[in-house]
Amino acid sequence: MDVTITGRKIQITDNFREQVAKKMSELDSRVDKVIRAQVQAQAEPRGSGEAVRVEITMIGKGPVVRAEAISDTKSQAFDEAFDRLKSQLRKARDRRRTHRESLRHVGFLEPAVETAATSPDDGGSTPVKRVGGLEIQGDGPMVVREKLFHSVPLTLAQALDEMELVGHDFFLYVDADTALPSVVYRRKAYDYGVIHLKVLP
Repeated sequence: MDVTITGRKIQITDNFREQVAKKMSELDSRVDKVIRAQVQAQAEPRGSGEAVRVEITMIGKGPVVRAEAISDTKSQAFDEAFDRLKSQLRKARDRRRTHRESLRHVGFLEPAVETAATSPDDGGSTPVKRVGGLEIQGDGPMVVREKLFHSVPLTLAQALDEMELVGHDFFLYVDADTALPSVVYRRKAYDYGVIHLKVLP
């Protein structure tokens, strides 16, 4: 598994690289079909000080697996994100054990699609972002991020596995049985809900 480590507004030290490499090597025997992993550390303001957010993304022929955490140091944030990653993998593995159907997923992470321009009304000093058909001037007030994912139709059980792996409370997919756009989401305790969207003619 290839591991890429990047930093935004923060320095990546050799000690941190060694910490990441050692931890990620533990997953090689646990995760199938993973081609590469991306570890990103980013400094973020928190109150009167500064914190570090670390996001781990695993990409391959199977579903995208992602976990993140925020802490005072990048080492602490990575350890917390890594523990969450292992927990998500364990939950997904336990779920698969309860289903006998074969799972076949495709999930790839694509970068956000954003284009920047300048506003003609202010002499080109205020940047204008066009995201998802909306124009945003300057820093806000609206923050929009657009993502494109490639996938194949999934069963409900497969969608639940995908949701566990990315660590989200919901997951958007196309239902393999009905071909309808659908969302599975987490309810209280261990219950799940699912919404199917039928487009009217």
